[in-house]
Amino acid sequence: MTAIRHMTYQPVGGDAGAVETMTFDRLRELNDGGTQRADFHVLAVVDAGRGSVTVDFLRHPLGERSAVWVAPGAVHRWDDIAGVAGHVVLFTPAAPVTHATRELVASPDRVARWRVPDADWPFVDAARRHLLLEASAPPSDRVPELPEILLSALLTRLRPPYGGAGTMNPTFQLFRSSVEAHFRKHHDAAYYARALGYAPRTLSRAVRQVTGRTAKAYIVDRIVLEARRLLAHDRLTAAGCARALGFPDASNFSVFFLNATGVRPGAWQARAAADRRRA
Repeated sequence: MTAIRHMTYQPVGGDAGAVETMTFDRLRELNDGGTQRADFHVLAVVDAGRGSVTVDFLRHPLGERSAVWVAPGAVHRWDDIAGVAGHVVLFTPAAPVTHATRELVASPDRVARWRVPDADWPFVDAARRHLLLEASAPPSDRVPELPEILLSALLTRLRPPYGGAGTMNPTFQLFRSSVEAHFRKHHDAAYYARALGYAPRTLSRAVRQVTGRTAKAYIVDRIVLEARRLLAHDRLTAAGCARALGFPDASNFSVFFLNATGVRPGAWQARAAADRRRA
């Protein structure tokens, strides 16, 4: 099993622009079949063909008029894209220019893959073509902010679905953002209630309303996801995961992981390695 490839946003030609585009043909040239983790967003729009992509251990089919959004920090692998046609847009978290699209890129609740409705496709396609046209302009004719404006238009037209109703619940939004920022150090729901100024019952009710889970379960799920990333792709030991995720020692982390997943970290890591070899 090869180690994860960490990618930093580096536009072609040293251009300082926050948005870059490429075709699936170019992606195939660059893709080595390995697992990647990027510090930027990866957005793909598929015109035709079939394939698949794995994002955070879940495999998603690619097909005509489907879209994929991989957020920074998510591990992903292009499993089968030999027959896929379309475009990929790479952009930094700060690239979108509207309030709504900045909130959209900051949300962890988007689904990773969805099919664009037929009624929306002409608008998505037009927004994409305009972005591609502007991105292809010669350096002397480029207007720096236009790709970011056109990216925002494309994101708005794509309308990615959400896995939950978090955008409708400001209490949950605050909790989610706080967990994302602090889950490596704070594992207790009571900490987030105090930090956000809510009574524990109020916070728990808001989280359950959106996710169907308790605040504690939400935190556990987030820690487990990061632990799986570290075990499977960074190939850390239980001791390394404990240090990275704020546990006092390897034993404490191992008990946590076993209780949450039903399997010990080493066994899960071995299983992930076997699955990767078969893929």
